[in-house]
Formats: sequence, structure tokens, C-alpha cells
Amino acid sequence: MFQLRQPDAGKVIIMMLFVSVLCSAIYGVVVGTFSMHEQIWAAPAKITMGLMITAIICLPSLYIFTCLSGSQARLVEICGLLSGLLMLMTILLIGFAPVAWIFSQSSESVAWMGTLHLVFWFIATFFGLRFLEAGFSQSQARSRAGFNTWVIIFLLVSLQMTTALRPIIGRADTFLPTQKQFFVSHWGDCLKTPDSAAKVKN
Repeated sequence: MFQLRQPDAGKVIIMMLFVSVLCSAIYGVVVGTFSMHEQIWAAPAKITMGLMITAIICLPSLYIFTCLSGSQARLVEICGLLSGLLMLMTILLIGFAPVAWIFSQSSESVAWMGTLHLVFWFIATFFGLRFLEAGFSQSQARSRAGFNTWVIIFLLVSLQMTTALRPIIGRADTFLPTQKQFFVSHWGDCLKTPDSAAKVKN
């Protein structure tokens, strides 16, 4: 928060976003090694794109909820906190990358790999949100209700991105899906589909 209140806060935010993009791309390459082929470049592109789009979508609501809580934080400070959240998440994912790679080379199950990546994502998100909460607590906010509501919004948007940008783990004929689907329905379909078919089509 101290750095975000300085005149050169923009440089700090750009640095954090750069690290986020780099780390998410590296982790995406590891995700892509499960199916190989075009997923080597498609998975990192989708993961990075999904992360940035989620942040852009959720930034306005975070700022509004922060204002409603009585906080005096400026927009640049909120952008910095959100950038820090993304950076911490992606750095933690890099830490999980070797484990993910081992399983991607020894497993054929799309459902299992999807579950594993989701577990890693939830852990990384948990610590990222703790960072955001620590920054929020220093913004002189009088209530946490808005922040707690935003956390739910952020989680839902992030999970929907895994479906909106599918396939991230398996392969498909198109880069992006041609049908709209809720993430719960998509996960259910993945569990019902045989692993060999899911790896190619899902």
C-alpha cells in the first residue's frame, strides 16, 4: 500500500502485471503438455487471457464495493492491489508447475487433470485473496461486506472463464467453443465423457 501511494505507483502496477502474464504463460505451457499439439501455445494464451479478462471484468465492482465500504483508497491503489493478487496467484502456480507436469505426463484422465489444476488454482487464489484482504484492511474501510461479496463475484467469473475459453486441457476443432455453457454443466459433461474422447474433444 505504501508503494501504491507513491507517485510512481504506475510502474509498480505494470511490473506486477508483467510478472503475472509471464508466470501464467509458463504455467499454461505446462498445462498444454497434457494434450500437446496446438495446446502448447493455446493453453498459455487462454490462461493468460482469461486471467486478464477476469481482472478487467471484476475491477469496476471491486472499486465500487471499496467506495461503499467507506474506504478512501484511490482507483490506482485498487488496481495495484488487484495486480498484486494476480501476481501472487501466478507465482504460486509456478511453484505447482512441476507437480502438474509430472501428472500431465503420467495420466490420461482429463477429469483428473482438470481437478488437479482447479485445486492448485483454488490454493493460489486463497493466498492471493489474503493479500488483497490485507491491503483492503489498510484502506480505512468501515465494513467488509462489500469485499466479501466481491470475492464471490471474482470466484464465479474466474470459474466461468474456464468454460468460456475451453478447451484449456483437452483438444478441440476450434480455438474457442461454439456453444454457450455454464461451468457446472461443462464440468458435469467432462465427468461423463470417456477420457479418450474428452482428451480430443473437450
